[in-house]
Amino acid sequence: MQKEIRIGMIGFGQMGRIHSYAYRSIPLYYDGNPCKVTLKCVCDSNEALAKKGVDQAGFESFTRDYRELVERKDIDVVNICTPNKMHKEAVLAALASGKHVYCEKPLAFNEAEAKEIVAAADKSGLKHQITAEYRFIPAVMKAKELIDADFVGRVFHFRGLYLHSGYIDPKRPREWRLLKEVIGGGVLVDLGPHILDLMHYLVGDVDEVSASMETFFRERPLPEDPKKMGKVDVEDAISAILRLKNGALGFAEMSRVATGAEDELRFEIHGQNGALAFNLMQPNELLAYNAKDPKGMQGFRKISTVQKYPAPAMMPAAKFTMGWVRSHVAALYSFLDCIVNDRKPSPNFHDALKMHHLMESMYRAAETKSWVKV
Repeated sequence: MQKEIRIGMIGFGQMGRIHSYAYRSIPLYYDGNPCKVTLKCVCDSNEALAKKGVDQAGFESFTRDYRELVERKDIDVVNICTPNKMHKEAVLAALASGKHVYCEKPLAFNEAEAKEIVAAADKSGLKHQITAEYRFIPAVMKAKELIDADFVGRVFHFRGLYLHSGYIDPKRPREWRLLKEVIGGGVLVDLGPHILDLMHYLVGDVDEVSASMETFFRERPLPEDPKKMGKVDVEDAISAILRLKNGALGFAEMSRVATGAEDELRFEIHGQNGALAFNLMQPNELLAYNAKDPKGMQGFRKISTVQKYPAPAMMPAAKFTMGWVRSHVAALYSFLDCIVNDRKPSPNFHDALKMHHLMESMYRAAETKSWVKV
């Protein structure tokens, strides 16, 4: 008999909707695998949003109290999609109640909280995964495959950027993503985990870092009264130079004021044998350069990756173009598959803790204007 996994969702904003869509899609995308998925309960402090989780996403019930959700005996997985400040209590409560946990990035408000969560997760023996959906894009999966096969060889450089332009308007109201007390930082904790996770995943860990950051709009209109201005205490942009433990040099830049950018996540990896390049705005292909090609025949070539997911993925067909939500479906499929088949999820909370440590090292480097050992 097929295993049933019952889901409780905490937070039904944009990401709660995306994750709910992914759960509903998995049985179709993966031909019924890896399990029967049942959306049991959705929680949001905003009752109107919680009710939408029932009416629109198909959850069986709703609550405004996450404690009520995590204590239910008919829930196996707790999925957390709330702002960073709210993660720790919900994660710890879910683990204490014997629930597997899938949590949006970053794992916690800061590194200290992340350490506490990891200790509890290890003690629990339960499955845990952090949302790092860009690992699950076929082009990135192909890059990992090529790197592991020594296509790139010794790595000299990693260059990664994640650029948005949503905050270039000074009239945009101050929201929770601009409040350090809620999110713990600025663009680094918002966009940084994605590109920095890909660096860890594809190239390796960081040894030391130097960074510079800037807040270009230090006041913004208050949402409750646009005529009044409120202080902004998080960065709009940050750039970092990194020395990796394998000897490679790295550069990482994140900005929410990159005029003209939409969702511009890019990376380049240059090695002795070859090079790879990817841009999220062209998600259907990976660029690859083979230094061993004959002279006169060298150059970057496009590897078509589209939706070439391994079985049991069967929808959409591999030839069709990649969409942003598809990587979330693949990430959650991987988590459920690990639960069903008792495998270690990746990226898990240990990977998330490593990311917190790197981000806090970057903040220290920017504040002290010095190199910081990671």
